[in-house]
Amino acid sequence: MAAYDLLISPSAAKDLDRISRASDRRAVVRKITALATEPRPGGCRKLAGGDGWYRIRQGRYRIVYSVEDARLVVLVIRIGDRKEVYRGLGDSSPGGRSRPFEP
Repeated sequence: MAAYDLLISPSAAKDLDRISRASDRRAVVRKITALATEPRPGGCRKLAGGDGWYRIRQGRYRIVYSVEDARLVVLVIRIGDRKEVYRGLGDSSPGGRSRPFEP
């Protein structure tokens, strides 16, 4: 399987910066990095209402992302605490200028 390019939305980049514990941030980064080789790992769930959106868990955090198989791209849309990450998610698209994910 070819490696997927990883992109991160501006809001997801801010979400990642807001994770205060360095060990939690490193674990989330590892989980995102692994999406390049396996965009739909065991335990991922397809989100209802999202246009091809998935979520994976990393501890108390959730990573919401989309997969474009035709372009071999994974776009990280949102990262957050399990209680907060879904609020307002269906109301908007990732928006902004996504950039390559660099751990």
